[in-house]
Amino acid sequence: MRIGGFIGSAALVLALGVVSPAPAGAVPAVSAPASALRGAVQATTRTTTTVKPKATLPAVGAKEAYVADSAGTIHFNKRETRRVPVASLVKVMTAHVVLREAQLTDTVEITAADVRHATSNGATTAALKKGEQLTVRDLLYGLMLPSGADAANALARRYGPGMTAFVAKMNAEAKRLGLADTRYTNADGLPTPAKGGYSTAVDQVKLADIALDDATFRAVVGAETHKVAKSAVHRAHTWRNTNKLLQQADGVLGVKTGFTNDAGFCLLFAGERSGREVVGVLLGDQNARRFSTAERLLDFAGEQIAGG
Repeated sequence: MRIGGFIGSAALVLALGVVSPAPAGAVPAVSAPASALRGAVQATTRTTTTVKPKATLPAVGAKEAYVADSAGTIHFNKRETRRVPVASLVKVMTAHVVLREAQLTDTVEITAADVRHATSNGATTAALKKGEQLTVRDLLYGLMLPSGADAANALARRYGPGMTAFVAKMNAEAKRLGLADTRYTNADGLPTPAKGGYSTAVDQVKLADIALDDATFRAVVGAETHKVAKSAVHRAHTWRNTNKLLQQADGVLGVKTGFTNDAGFCLLFAGERSGREVVGVLLGDQNARRFSTAERLLDFAGEQIAGG
C-alpha cells in the first residue's frame, strides 16, 4: 500500500473540477492512477469522481486531521498542512530508521543516561533499567507500545551513533520520503527549546503508510501487549499498547499515540475498511475523544469506499 501525492486541500479538489457539495471537512473521492500514488500530485493525469457519502461525517474536534486510503481517496481533511508538534508520533520515524539500520537480533545495553533521559523529563517509559540487554525487536515494542522514551534514547544512541547523528538520519529520511513539512529534533517527541520539531497531518499519514509496509513495524504497532521473559541479561517486561483503538474497533492495524502540552493528544491510526487500508491522524485532540473519533472516521471512510 502507498498513500502518496494526495491533494492537500478541499480547495485543490475543487480546482480539479469536483463541484458537487460535500459535508464540511469531507473531501469527495478522487481517483488516481496507481503510479500517481507514489509521487507528487499531477493534476493533469487525475480523473475525478464525486461519491456521495452514505455515512454521517463525524464531528472532529482535533485541531488538525487527515484521512486517506490506499486508492488515493481523501476522506477528511482539516488544517492538514499546518506545521505543528506531534509529540510521540515522532517515534514512528524512530522505529522506521532503526528498522533500516539494525538487525532485529542485535542487542542493546541500557545505560543510566537512557533511564535518566526519560525519568528526568517526566516522559513515558518502558521501565528499563541500567545494565539490561535487550534485542532490537523487543526494544521496538518498548518504544511503540508504552511509548518508552528510554527505549527511544537507547536505540538512537546505538544507531546514530549518538542522538545528534540519529536525528540527522531521521531528517534525511524525511527528505528522502518527500515529507517536506517535517523536522525532527529528537527521537521521542519530547518538547525541545526554540526551533523545535514539527510535522503536518498529511506528512504523518504518508509516513505511517510507508512504515506499515514493513512487516515487523506492522506487527509491533498492531500488538495489544508484548511480554519479555526474564533472562540472565534482562528483567521480565510486560508492555501494553497505549492505542485503545486496537481494543475498541475491528480491523485496526495500529499505529501510535502521543501527548505533550504543546501538541495536545495525538493519534495516528490505520485500519482495513471495505477492501482498502485507511490511514488517518488526529492532532491536538482530547484524550478519550480521539479514539472514538478515529473509529468513526474509519467507518465513515469504509462507507464512502463501499458506496463508490
